[in-house]
Amino acid sequence: MLWEALTLQAGYNAALVAVGAGLLGTAAGAAGTFLFLRKRALVSDAISHATLPGVALAFMVMVAFGGDGRWLPGLLLGSALSAGLGLLAVQWISDRTRLNEDAAIGAILSSFFGLGVVLLTVIQTMSSGRQAGIEDFLLGATAGMLMSEATTIAVGGGLAVAATLLLRRPMTVVAFDPGYAAASGIDVRRIDLATMALVLAVTIIGLKVVGLILIVALLIIPPVAARFWSERAGHVATIAGVIGGVSGYLGAAISASAPDLPTGPIVVLVAFAVFCLSLAFAPGRGVLAAFLRHRRFQRRVHLRQGLLALAQGQPVLERYTLRLLARAGLARGDGVPTEAGRAQAARALRDEARWSEARKLHAHETAAGRYDGLTPIEAVLTPDEIRELDRRIGAPHAVTP
Repeated sequence: MLWEALTLQAGYNAALVAVGAGLLGTAAGAAGTFLFLRKRALVSDAISHATLPGVALAFMVMVAFGGDGRWLPGLLLGSALSAGLGLLAVQWISDRTRLNEDAAIGAILSSFFGLGVVLLTVIQTMSSGRQAGIEDFLLGATAGMLMSEATTIAVGGGLAVAATLLLRRPMTVVAFDPGYAAASGIDVRRIDLATMALVLAVTIIGLKVVGLILIVALLIIPPVAARFWSERAGHVATIAGVIGGVSGYLGAAISASAPDLPTGPIVVLVAFAVFCLSLAFAPGRGVLAAFLRHRRFQRRVHLRQGLLALAQGQPVLERYTLRLLARAGLARGDGVPTEAGRAQAARALRDEARWSEARKLHAHETAAGRYDGLTPIEAVLTPDEIRELDRRIGAPHAVTP
């Protein structure tokens, strides 16, 4: 069943849901990147929670006009209006009062969500309309999704991806340096509003798939995971889109292969699994890479200290240091230096003397202040400067066995 779902052979509706979830995840990951880089990730939380009263009010309005209240475009329109109002409220509070944006987000998030829960309670007491399943907008549900609803989600996800590609350059500049963006003629406020509108669109599209509570995870987890893999904003946005798309597609396929598994939580769990893999194994910023860098640095320090001890005729007491020297062919197991070890020990001692002399000279004071004891002196000073230091400190001393 899982293979059939992954290869889009589990039925037209299931295939459309998987494609729609993949497009939604791609848009969410790419759009969320710019919120993440702008350090406004919590705004997505306010937007998502502010959609709930709009969904409830749209249901009640459609029932009042004789409908059953479950028409998806109408519910999405209501959620868009409600979330837009919540976003404007956050902006107004942060601009017109002394409250920070995070405080405004907390106030709007809790107030709108509380109002939405109250309206959902009222809906459950209504005698008309089809109330069953309206709470699915909290956590998302694709079971029993109509083909028209799946088509709406797929088309909306595709449009969100296209909008993200269109706005990626100005959003990147604004995210990193708003001052430079303004000086370059970019309307920072308008780009910020466009970013918020894009996040709002992704949130609304994702209500049926992952729900208003979990859509925040789909907006934030992919960019955070992607940040481990690259230092460039464009690459981070691309990787985040790929992670979000894979998470949405794979999560929807897993849910389709096991009907009792809810789609939204599975999509988020897949994204979290990718985040854990990125945290552990990313080559530049992952935990394993950091551990290996630390171990390499530790070995370099021990080797350097061991060579200086050999050069000064002192016994190497640290067993780990002696093991490293022996493994590198610089000393025997009893601590007696080899020919190569004596040569490198003499060189290490000579470099220490050079740096000690460089610290006394004003011309080399800055370079000597940056010396870490491990970087070769040739990588910092020119050959003429090294020859001048050698002239001042005299001839080198040999290391005795």
